[in-house]
Amino acid sequence: MVLTTTVASAFSPVPSLDKPGKFGNGPASFSPLKIKTPINDVLQVKANAHAPPKINGTSVGLKSGSLKNQEDTPAPPPRTFINQLPDWSMLLAAITTAFLAAEKQWMMLDWKPKRPDMLVHPFGLGRIAPDGLIFCQNFSIRSYEIGADGTSSIETLMNHLQETALNHVKKAGLLGDGFGCTPEMYKKNLIWVVTKMQVVVNRYPSWNDTVQVNTWVSRSGKNGMRRDWLVSDCKTGEILSRASSVWVMMNKKTRRLSKMPEEVRHEIEPYFLDSAPVVEDDDRKLPKLDEETADFICKGLTPRWNDLDVNQHVNNVKYIGWILESVPSTLLETHQLSALTLEYRRECGSDSVLQSLTAVDHPENETRSQCQHLLQLEKGGEILRGRTEWRPKNTSNDKAAIPTEILE
Repeated sequence: MVLTTTVASAFSPVPSLDKPGKFGNGPASFSPLKIKTPINDVLQVKANAHAPPKINGTSVGLKSGSLKNQEDTPAPPPRTFINQLPDWSMLLAAITTAFLAAEKQWMMLDWKPKRPDMLVHPFGLGRIAPDGLIFCQNFSIRSYEIGADGTSSIETLMNHLQETALNHVKKAGLLGDGFGCTPEMYKKNLIWVVTKMQVVVNRYPSWNDTVQVNTWVSRSGKNGMRRDWLVSDCKTGEILSRASSVWVMMNKKTRRLSKMPEEVRHEIEPYFLDSAPVVEDDDRKLPKLDEETADFICKGLTPRWNDLDVNQHVNNVKYIGWILESVPSTLLETHQLSALTLEYRRECGSDSVLQSLTAVDHPENETRSQCQHLLQLEKGGEILRGRTEWRPKNTSNDKAAIPTEILE
């Protein structure tokens, strides 16, 4: 009875002992029953009811599971501003999981190349085909590479041809310390120079078009090398242009042509492709023009510093721009260049002053035209002879047959 009263008093307010009780006027009474235990004893019993007993100084808990759990469970920490913040580690884990999932989906997109030999940047330095002989590189036509009619210029095409030739040598591992020369060529102070270039253009690409340029080398005579190019549309596979060129060696110090040393021949012969040229050799003689036979003359042409390459002579692409300086504007406005043949006679230095001469042949029909060209020093030395063919704009050349082994 005493224990029951004590437990109840622990959860019930104790009325003041100075005020009269509900059932009497004496000291506070909770019931008609008279409790003989002093108040101090009640408080002592209450304290003992919550304190676990001790045996030999060791606390002994009750065997009841519910009471034991209540005693062992730590009190929750007080609610503070720090405790109310979100769990940042969980948030970071969720963001990381989402990022990894998005990256996995990106890597599984269809644009990713499937073949091992295609795992290269589409506009990087290009790649060599599995046969090890043909080099391929893609180019996107930029806004500054197109002309007034919205298509790329002939100079853009020639720059692509030159770039792929140099990258081919680099990818093949034949690039020495010089510009486009092999290690043995560098030791002997030899460089490549072009002697003849033939280009046929079926169609000029437009802005934002992507073209693919394939190039390879072949033997040309005893001391020369032939390089061919095929330019096609990446989307349709259409052949846009074809080009063939002949290269020989020149001593960089003496500036004279040189025979091909056997050491150099052993370096480059493994990369020769036995194939016919993509442009049939035009062996028609290029006439020499003068001020009497030329219809148009442009004088006072001088190289700029940016026109020189690392071999300290004018880049061969610049010559094409110079011969077009003397082409009449009426022909440029209504026609576009469809084919050209160039024969390089000598190099041009930084202090040269040149003149461009053009003679327009009477066309065989009313649509196509042909021009003869001469680029020479004003003192008389020949730099280049050339022939260009022109067709009305918005037309294309008849597609000539291309060797089967090149297209496969």
